[in-house]
Amino acid sequence: MIVMGGIVGSGIFMNPYVVAQQVHTRFLILFVWALGGLVALAGSFIYAELAARRPNVGGQYAYIREGIHPLIAFLYGWALLIVIQSGGMAAVALTFSRYLLELSNIAMPDWTIAVLALAALTIINCMGVRAGSTTQSVFMVLKIGAIGILVLCGLLFAPKATEAYHPGAMNVSFGFLTVVGAAMVPVLFAYGGWQTSGFVAGEMKNPKRDLPVGLLIGVCGVIALYLAVNYVCVSVLGPDGLSATKTPASSVMGAALGMGGAKFIAIGIAISTLGFLSQGMLTAPRVYFAMAEDRVFFKRVAYVHPVTRVPVVAIVLQGTLAVVIALSGKYEQILNYVVSADFLFFGLTAVALFALRKKDNGKDMFFKVPGHPITTIFFIVVSWVIVLNTFYKYPKDSLIGMALILAGVPIYYYWTKHERT
Repeated sequence: MIVMGGIVGSGIFMNPYVVAQQVHTRFLILFVWALGGLVALAGSFIYAELAARRPNVGGQYAYIREGIHPLIAFLYGWALLIVIQSGGMAAVALTFSRYLLELSNIAMPDWTIAVLALAALTIINCMGVRAGSTTQSVFMVLKIGAIGILVLCGLLFAPKATEAYHPGAMNVSFGFLTVVGAAMVPVLFAYGGWQTSGFVAGEMKNPKRDLPVGLLIGVCGVIALYLAVNYVCVSVLGPDGLSATKTPASSVMGAALGMGGAKFIAIGIAISTLGFLSQGMLTAPRVYFAMAEDRVFFKRVAYVHPVTRVPVVAIVLQGTLAVVIALSGKYEQILNYVVSADFLFFGLTAVALFALRKKDNGKDMFFKVPGHPITTIFFIVVSWVIVLNTFYKYPKDSLIGMALILAGVPIYYYWTKHERT
């Protein structure tokens, strides 16, 4: 539930239309979603072995720190706070606002509702409301239920699009590859989140066994759900209709059951989106806590309130940054610089596996990456090709993300020098 809950947020309900705007045939739309699933599965193999080798608090931060260098690990934690987590939350909040606007018909910009939602959740979480394991399971069941209803109603009750099925011309040129790469950005954003399960490894009873199993089962389950949703969306709406709507799930349910169906799925998506945001408010601060323990981050950020037992400063900081990002860019722009930053560090984390295997000197593990080093190198190459393609297609958005990350270098050296003195 933690793995699937960390992945299934708003992307699958929103991003199909972004993909359809890049690739315009049914075959290619389903192809990029399947390819994104394979990338996520390859990544989950790597993170499963890393979790077995280093079941530390902080997950990915700890893997990079011990496998590459503390500076690179700090830049990951910095990027998580400044770009990845806060940007992802801003994108999810914008999804919530679009579906709420569809339900209420309020004449208000979507970013206004996104900001209000983020602010409200920040305040609530600071008061002690936290996404425990039971709450997480409830929200995950709601999400799976919404997806199941969407798929069944789309298959059984919705009229199918009349466009003739055709794979389209697949002239494998540089331009074609960049278009597919651009379509992969929203796909990989939707698949992202499996890595956050490692943040809570230090609080699991048997992380060396349970986290690898959870990663593999969770990612495979999400791949099946995502392919089913996209098959239904493209079958009911067609590529043109899918690219023309910013709320594809509601459009499918509207075609199947009318206005009532559209409102029903919008309510389900809005509720599950809020649950995803609430969970995100409390997951990432474990990384900031690990950074504070390493004395490369403000100690106050890891402060836990003695009564509510929540990291108040970290929550407020993260919520504030998410609000700023929601105000500063559109949904598609946020996707671009979040994905470029995320996959830069995905590739680096996979590189850390080589170093940790050498450091452990053949130590027997509960789980090892099948096909290593071929599959690991495949994931590294794909991750960094995605980063390069995002820079090529969306240089401005990607440069903003990279500038924010590099701003952490002088900050790291300031803190380390301050601690030594």
